Amino acid sequence: MCENIQLMWAVIRIGIYSLFRRICCGGSPPVKPNYTVICIGLSKSGKSSILAKLSGESTDNIEPTIGFSIKALIFDNCFLDVKELGGGDNVRPYWDRYYLGTQGIIFVVNSAGSEEELNTTKEEFRKVMENEQLEGFPLLVLCNHQDQEAARSTDEITKLLNLEKQTGERPWAVHGTSANDKSSIKAGFEKLNKFLLEPYNPTTNSKDGFDRL
Repeated sequence: MCENIQLMWAVIRIGIYSLFRRICCGGSPPVKPNYTVICIGLSKSGKSSILAKLSGESTDNIEPTIGFSIKALIFDNCFLDVKELGGGDNVRPYWDRYYLGTQGIIFVVNSAGSEEELNTTKEEFRKVMENEQLEGFPLLVLCNHQDQEAARSTDEITKLLNLEKQTGERPWAVHGTSANDKSSIKAGFEKLNKFLLEPYNPTTNSKDGFDRL
C-alpha cells in the first residue's frame, strides 16, 4: 500500500509540471522520454540527500530509507523516476527484487567512508554489476561527500571498484559530488541522461567513462 502511494505521488508530480508548462508556455509541451532508474549504495552514502537536493527539497533531518522510495525528477530533456533502495545490511540482500523495469543505475559511494565500508561497497558493487537483470544498462557512479577531508578522489574510487573491468560493455561515468552542491549532482545526472537518450556506441564511450569532476 505504501509503495503504491509513493508511486502515485511521483506520477502526480510529473502531471503538475506538465500542466504548468502547458499554461505558461501555451499548447502542449514537447513530449519528453521517461526513464526508470535505481539509486543504490550503502547506508550513509548520501542517496536520500542527493535526491532531495536535486528536487529542491530540504536536506535537513534526512531519515535513512527503509525499503525503497520513488522520486520523480524533471530535466530539460527527460523525466527520471528514481527508485532509491535502502542500503542497510538487512536490505541489500533484497535489492534485486526491485530491479525489474530498470533502465539505468546510479551507484552512490561514500568516498569519505572507512576502509571497511569501502571494502563492503566494492563487494556490493560487484554483485550489482554481475546481476543479469542489469546487464548492459547505463551506469553512473557518484563519489559523494567530496567536501569532506577524508574523501577519496574519483580516480581512487575508480580503482577501488575496478570500474574498467567490472562495468563490462555498458556505458558508464564516474562523478564527484557533495550533497551540499546541487550543481555537482545535476552535472552527474546529466551524464546518465545522455547515456539514456543516445544509443550506446562503444567506440566513443571511453571519454564519457573516464570523465570526472
